[in-house]
Amino acid sequence: MNFINSNVKLDARSFGNLLKEETWSMKNKMRVPVLAAGMALVLLLSGCQTKQTDSQTVATYAGGKVTQQTFYKELKQSPTTKTVLANMLIYRALDHSYGKSVSDKTVNTAYDSYKQQYGNNFSEFLSQNGFSRSSFKQSLRTNYLSEVALKKLKKVSTANLKDACKTYQPKVTVQHILTSDETTAQQVISDLAAGKDFTTLAKTYSIDTATKDKGGKVSFESTSKSLDSTFKTAAYKLKNGDYTKTPVKVTNGYEVIKMVNHPAKGTFASNKKALTASVYAKWLRNSSVMQRVISQVLKNENVSIKDKDLATALDSYKTAATTK
Repeated sequence: MNFINSNVKLDARSFGNLLKEETWSMKNKMRVPVLAAGMALVLLLSGCQTKQTDSQTVATYAGGKVTQQTFYKELKQSPTTKTVLANMLIYRALDHSYGKSVSDKTVNTAYDSYKQQYGNNFSEFLSQNGFSRSSFKQSLRTNYLSEVALKKLKKVSTANLKDACKTYQPKVTVQHILTSDETTAQQVISDLAAGKDFTTLAKTYSIDTATKDKGGKVSFESTSKSLDSTFKTAAYKLKNGDYTKTPVKVTNGYEVIKMVNHPAKGTFASNKKALTASVYAKWLRNSSVMQRVISQVLKNENVSIKDKDLATALDSYKTAATTK
């Protein structure tokens, strides 16, 4: 397969600027891709260097110097370098094809949502996941671009909708209290059993700064992407007025959940729009599906790796293209 967008030129400068900004991962832990770490120097180089760039010095020592060309040649031996190149090409192909469909406002809104959710722990969240603030925004944009590509290239069938209907849940409203440890969550449950008010307890105990002052109230559908799947599963088991009798372990700690409004499921016809969203949400979490989608984007963008030492960087996507 012949792959490169003629409008995408990987010169040394652009290669250098993008390592900090671009990332790709099919893992969907809160739909946050994982940034390739420890490779900042890779960004200084590319296979499209000129003779002038080749002679530029990266470092010197008593016995001589290391040129960019020598350094680049050494870096090419690392599998991580291929990952960086693949990430760059994927992002650029997605952005060239669908960039106009994802606004800065959309990315900034998602960013602010994470920032509000993590509160004072936001910087720690970024650090633990290998992000700077700008690279995290870039990864969010990659997610949105991937979603646009999926919806453009893969359509939902009636069979897909009927299958999704079997597990679909309508929009529900709950109150929740997020704690950092299980002991505190258990104390909340004991207080509820003693007749204490959930709203008051949320303001006292919850570490979710976005909802605690609202009594922990939040509404969501089965397609919601911002909530832990364990949280949703536990909530759907509750009837109106019921709360979880044991702490629910989630990514950020432990939850106590109370069901406020759990409406009837409704008909297939009335839920068609929501079911379509549900199918796409499921596909976004499926690495095999997304690899095939990205493979098609790369093909459409005519992406081609000219350096033979890096030619296998996109092989997993070539394989995905032939797998149904």
